Amino acid sequence: MNDECLICGRPLEYLESDIVMECAVCHRKEASRTRCVSGHYVCNECHVRGMDGVIGICMNESSKDPAAVLEKLMALPFCHMHGPEHHVMVGAALLTAYRNAGGEIDLESALLEMMRRGKQVPGGACGFWGACGAGISTGMFISIISGSTPLAGKSWGLSNLMTSGALEKIGSVGGPRCCKRDSYLAILAAVDFVRENFSVAMEKSDIKCSRSGQNNQCIGIRCPFNKHC
Repeated sequence: MNDECLICGRPLEYLESDIVMECAVCHRKEASRTRCVSGHYVCNECHVRGMDGVIGICMNESSKDPAAVLEKLMALPFCHMHGPEHHVMVGAALLTAYRNAGGEIDLESALLEMMRRGKQVPGGACGFWGACGAGISTGMFISIISGSTPLAGKSWGLSNLMTSGALEKIGSVGGPRCCKRDSYLAILAAVDFVRENFSVAMEKSDIKCSRSGQNNQCIGIRCPFNKHC
C-alpha cells in the first residue's frame, strides 16, 4: 500500500479535535485533526501542489465523457489515492465534458473558478462535515455553469439539488471513504442531472476501478466499480 502519509508512507490518524500542526513540506502552521501515526502533517496546499496542470489538460481535451477526463487528471503525478485534489478535479472534468458536449461556457475562466472554489474544501470533509468534497464539487460545477449566487432563484436550487443528489449516491454505498469511488459516483450523478435539467448530453462510460491495490480501506465487492464484480 503506497498512499498514506506523503512523507513516510505510514497510516493516517484522525484526532478528536483540531490541534496546531506544522506542515512537513512548507512548515506552515495551521489547525488540523489529520496526521500520520508518526506525527507528520502535510497541509492541503502542499498536498495539491502541481494541480495547475489540470487546466492545461482540460483545455486540450475533446471528450464528452467526464469520467474519461477524470481518469486523465487522476493519472497526473500530483494526484494521490485520496486527497482534496479530487474536490477540484471532479468539477473540472464535468466542466470540460459539458463544454465538449455543447454546453456554452468560457472553459478557461470556468476552470479557474472551479479551482478557486474547490481548493477551499479541505481534506476529510466527507467524515468531518458529512459532505464529501467530490459531491460538493458537482454542486460547484452546476453553480458555475448556471451563474448561481446566494441570491439566485432557480440556479441556487439546482446547485443544491445537484450536491444532494451526488451525496445521496455516495452515502448510499457507505464508508470508509475512497476518493476515487466517490468521484466516480458524483460524476455519474451529474451526467444524469445535467441531461435532465440543462438538456446537454454528456457521455457515460463503464467505469472499472484499477486502483484498489492502492487503497488500504478498499471496500471490495461493495464498491460498484470493483473490477472483479
